[in-house]
Amino acid sequence: MIFAYNKEQVGDVLMVILQDTKPVARQVERKGKIARIYAEKDGRTLAWNIFEVSSLIELTGNGQVFPSEKDIEILNQELAKEGFEESLEVTPSPVFVVGQIKDMGPHPDSDHLNICQVAIGGGQTIQIVAGAPNAAVGLKTIVALPGAMMPSGSLIFPGKLRGVDSYGMMCAPRELALPNAPQKRGIIELHDTAVVGEAFDPAKHWQN
Repeated sequence: MIFAYNKEQVGDVLMVILQDTKPVARQVERKGKIARIYAEKDGRTLAWNIFEVSSLIELTGNGQVFPSEKDIEILNQELAKEGFEESLEVTPSPVFVVGQIKDMGPHPDSDHLNICQVAIGGGQTIQIVAGAPNAAVGLKTIVALPGAMMPSGSLIFPGKLRGVDSYGMMCAPRELALPNAPQKRGIIELHDTAVVGEAFDPAKHWQN
């Protein structure tokens, strides 16, 4: 569940995105300040738009935002007041963390993709399909987890690459819009002292 807010460009609207919906025909149901965007074919909820959201909760910043548990409680009360039975959930954060490739093997249906097992801290390992030419076992890099919004506006959700499950993305410097990012292909290579699972901090992890 990804929350996005940009008052200057979009207006006082909190957008809540549940899944990648680019290829899906959709319809909108509006009640009060709440609009539910749903799939035309099967009726499943794809996203919510909450209008005049600043009258309900306080939000700062542009782009991806992280409403608190109290904020989510207030928003869910508004959904219930308008007769919606579904509810919103807090997005776990951080969504960009230090990861380390623990295992890597070739994709069975690609000559350039690899299937990587990536440690992300807390004893967790996730599978990521990646085509970075510099990916290697032991490499520490920055991982965008499901629920992340990239600086470009693209969204990270669990998915498949050529039929293989992938649960995040290992990031190149330019994908994170880092200053002086090289234009060549390849994921960020962190110093070996970087702590797996630590939240990404450009001031700490990027010096170029």
